[in-house]
Amino acid sequence: MPGWEDLENLIKHEFIESKEEGKCPDALASLEHEFAAIGNDSARLTALHKRLLAAPMRKDFPFREPSDLETIRALRPSDRPGLSTAFDDDELADKMHGAWLGRCAGCALGKPVETIGIMSDKAPAWRALKRYLTAISPDEWPLRDYFPRHSPAESEMPAISSEPSTREHIAFMETDDDIRYTVLGQVLLRQYGAAFTTADLAGLWFARLPYRSVCTAETQAYRNLVLEAVFHPVPPAPYFRDNWDWVATHLNPYREWIGAQIRADSYGYAAPGRPELAAELAWRDARLSHVKNGIYGSMFCAAMIAASFATNDVRTIIEAGLGEIPATSRLCHDMRNVIAICDRHGCDFAKFETIFEEVYALFEPYSKIHTINNAGLCVVALLLSGGDFHKAITTAVMGGWDTDCNGATVGSIVGAITGARLAPSHWTARLNDTLNSEIIGYHPIAISECSRRGVAIARKIAS
Repeated sequence: MPGWEDLENLIKHEFIESKEEGKCPDALASLEHEFAAIGNDSARLTALHKRLLAAPMRKDFPFREPSDLETIRALRPSDRPGLSTAFDDDELADKMHGAWLGRCAGCALGKPVETIGIMSDKAPAWRALKRYLTAISPDEWPLRDYFPRHSPAESEMPAISSEPSTREHIAFMETDDDIRYTVLGQVLLRQYGAAFTTADLAGLWFARLPYRSVCTAETQAYRNLVLEAVFHPVPPAPYFRDNWDWVATHLNPYREWIGAQIRADSYGYAAPGRPELAAELAWRDARLSHVKNGIYGSMFCAAMIAASFATNDVRTIIEAGLGEIPATSRLCHDMRNVIAICDRHGCDFAKFETIFEEVYALFEPYSKIHTINNAGLCVVALLLSGGDFHKAITTAVMGGWDTDCNGATVGSIVGAITGARLAPSHWTARLNDTLNSEIIGYHPIAISECSRRGVAIARKIAS
């Protein structure tokens, strides 16, 4: 059992990933024919996987998608926004606190309906969410509050995935992978500063992140780390060979899914007004488990978060994010298409359903927890909200797919724009300034204390 998925299913997902990455259709067809005849022979399946990874690219594939930082930077757009890095102490503290509150509120908003967002089969996920709410009352849509625990339509769809974050019960930010990774990013930066390495992160996973707490790409990378690590007997600390491409790709067909994107926030917090630095820090983290667009999603979001400390203009924020990833990538190309869809409808919040329909049609082939489509919903939420906290997190969650991830990412951005003082208490007060992360030293902890630590990190790195 490699990770949480059996080998045969991992190979099935690998064929999907290989097609999306642009591998040669004839080569894949030949390997698929072999795959059908193998059965459950583990040795032959593993050998087939190696050949899949080595399959040639299509000659007509229109994208260029490196995973190394030097080439990524060489392929960035030439025109990138210039931003201020001058923040007085009160301003930085308020924006940092707002970003943490926004991430927690957006995550909590989407957490109960994550299973509906990624497991609904009968209708587009956003329509399932609409059905859940309007079965209670037509006034519940557009989303105006945390999700109720029950709906007359709940038997028609996957069950609510978290009761503590529902409207009737919410009293703190409960543990969630979107929050644990933000905490781990802060732990990493407090320990190593901006000089941390991918190996430092891998060691932190071993020390602070239980294997039961990871999924998809992180599950496979964690398993590969165990196989790759060399343990010194005294003290029993791991040493990692510099073999990150193998760790990120071996039996890991999820390497372009959303996992690295949700780990990006603390790197944006650490580099306010400095999207290039935020993206580099995110790259060092993301390469542990992801490649190509899986890495770019993390860099894109970290850069947007860094920019949101320096400007309230959502278009500038989005351009700052796109400015740190290859202009030749699927992610950049598709975000441009999302922007065009929103612009065609005047970025009018009242037309969000029409925009959702067009965005869903654009991303139909992708998994519901892929990086690219979920990043697209984040862009929709920012453009339709204009930076308004309430509109942004509700749009991100109403869009479906990975609801807690998108609510949290957008929450970080609009929380930094708004600042804690102006963040709507309707969303933030019920968290009672409390985070339960399941990470030692952060369970429980005041959200305001996380933001104070974030300010200290940003000031230290800036100096």
